[in-house]
Amino acid sequence: MVHKDHLLAAVYRLFSVATFLLCILAELCVFVLHRHAALYLLPVCAMLLLLRRSGRCADINLVDFAYLRPPRRLRVTTPALLEHFRLIGCFDDGSVEFMSRVVEASGMCDETYFPPSLHRIPPSATHADAVQEVGALFFPTLDELFAKTGVPPSAVGALVVSCSGFCPAPSLAAVIVNRYRMRGDVKAFSLSGMGCAAGVVGVDVARGMLRAHAGSVQYAVVVSAEIVTVGWYAGKDPSKLLLNCFFRTGCAAALLSNTNGTVAAAPPAKYRLVALTRTNLAADDRGYASALREEDDEGITGFSIGRGLGGVARDLLRAHLPALGAEILPWQEKLRYAVALVRFDFHQRRSSSKSLRYEDDAPKPNLLAAAKHLCLPASGMPMIRRLAEGLGVGEREAEAALGTFQRFGNQSAASLWYQLAYHEAKGRVRRSDRVWQLGMGSGPKANSAVWERIVADDGGAAAPGADEGPWGDCIHRFPAREQPRAEFN
Repeated sequence: MVHKDHLLAAVYRLFSVATFLLCILAELCVFVLHRHAALYLLPVCAMLLLLRRSGRCADINLVDFAYLRPPRRLRVTTPALLEHFRLIGCFDDGSVEFMSRVVEASGMCDETYFPPSLHRIPPSATHADAVQEVGALFFPTLDELFAKTGVPPSAVGALVVSCSGFCPAPSLAAVIVNRYRMRGDVKAFSLSGMGCAAGVVGVDVARGMLRAHAGSVQYAVVVSAEIVTVGWYAGKDPSKLLLNCFFRTGCAAALLSNTNGTVAAAPPAKYRLVALTRTNLAADDRGYASALREEDDEGITGFSIGRGLGGVARDLLRAHLPALGAEILPWQEKLRYAVALVRFDFHQRRSSSKSLRYEDDAPKPNLLAAAKHLCLPASGMPMIRRLAEGLGVGEREAEAALGTFQRFGNQSAASLWYQLAYHEAKGRVRRSDRVWQLGMGSGPKANSAVWERIVADDGGAAAPGADEGPWGDCIHRFPAREQPRAEFN
């Protein structure tokens, strides 16, 4: 199929050159034969149509995606995790008490997963353990993706792997290329250090490959995962202990394609990429230092989360949302928001004392006018609710993030795909609906991808519970009603 796609692309280019030459020849004939001047317009129009078609950016489609539910033997319940903290011997009483309060207040259920290395006493966080976790996450997920779409690994022209904390040599992308014997001209990329925003970055890189090499690359695979083994922290710094409490095992893979009309018997796509916006505030020192990987006073490496992270996230969204809104909001909502903003600023200037809660009182754009379903950073129940409030949306719009965190914990960049699967498993995504994926990660950076469902509904959206993936047998239980827990700030 790959050779046939290359041949069709070459035929299309040959046809374009032949059409261009015929237009030039027609112009010369009109000039030599002294025909009516209006006839000059015919070849000119033909050339303009040809240039418009060849210069138009190809649509980027999401063919399908797969996401992993680890084996049940890797399940970690809250009581077992708290006992684990006490038995492994590397934490003092203060650290155990701190992590116990965080886990009990988190809202996660008893069905999240740890890799095998962290089930051991004491935990094993060696390079070999991390490589083993890579295979346990990547290969089952990709096997399912190729089986669902019917696209063989040999047809993939671009591969983007995002994993923030683990960057081995050979790279993670090379591990996948070797496993599936991908073709020699595959464009392979490994992204590290991007945090929870890496998934959308991977989509952006894949989009660039699909457009820049439209003739030879018809499919791109984006893999998002976090290797929890290397993120384990065995010290006593509270700012670094949070990752032990929140992060869990998970992996997702998406197959993207372009629609340039050169692929024969291509599988139908489920979504079309409507917009992709990225904002990076790494130039700001306060934001840069709000979340970073470093050694503690005892020389133990861990990922620090600063106390000012909430303020950094607020500033990041304040810079990101206007750029995203300008791209996806309908003109009526843009006009309404602009008028409301001008009126608010006018009243602020007239007031003798400006409100101290300016950010909370300021008008917000109605993002639901552009996207019906939201996938938010699954960084913890309080943070999800606070983010939803800042975006001006309610509990139902944040339901996918809340349910995903309850069921699977924080899976870094892969969480956004679990949330998209949550919407599908609930039977809510219909044709022409738009889904907004918002990723926020260290740097700091905020990245958004907006997808529009284009596949036919077959009489309606999928019935709730029809999903056969990790949500299939439990979607009816989420979002779970939270039990009263000890409060944690």
